[in-house]
Amino acid sequence: MKTDNILKELLSEKKRMFLVVMLGAAGLLLILISSLLPGQEKKSINCSNREEIDVSAFCRDTEERLEGFLSSIEGAGRVSVYLTVGSEEQYIYAKEAKRSRSDNRYDEEEKYVMVGGGSDKNALVETVRTPEITGAVIACSGCDSPAVRERIYKAVSAALGINAGKIYVTKLE
Repeated sequence: MKTDNILKELLSEKKRMFLVVMLGAAGLLLILISSLLPGQEKKSINCSNREEIDVSAFCRDTEERLEGFLSSIEGAGRVSVYLTVGSEEQYIYAKEAKRSRSDNRYDEEEKYVMVGGGSDKNALVETVRTPEITGAVIACSGCDSPAVRERIYKAVSAALGINAGKIYVTKLE
């Protein structure tokens, strides 16, 4: 019987309004406290402080990895690789789109997603594309054999995602 009386009191008009306001205030307070707690880092990249990929270091690393792989091909012998790069790294920023349709009109508005607050707002980086490799020159000591040369063409084409016309294989001194 006591719980019925308490329930009736809580459901009275004035007390119901007070309860809704108090629950809303408690929710806002919890959101504020959660944003102040340490150890909850956001996984976004600050565009003004981002670490840029050094294109020459990217090429050297890729060349070294490819040299190591190609030298393991039977008959290839010693291998040297030179790569050409056609573009710098590219940053793809997150966007939000707002679309509306009325009668025969179709309106679309896109805005970049911004992170940070105050004067420290930056666009949110969605993807960073590595530089595009556009060609390769491969010199190897064992490329006298047409079979070895063919295996190298196919391996480089598959590894770099470029067609064989952008690859040149020659004899290493």
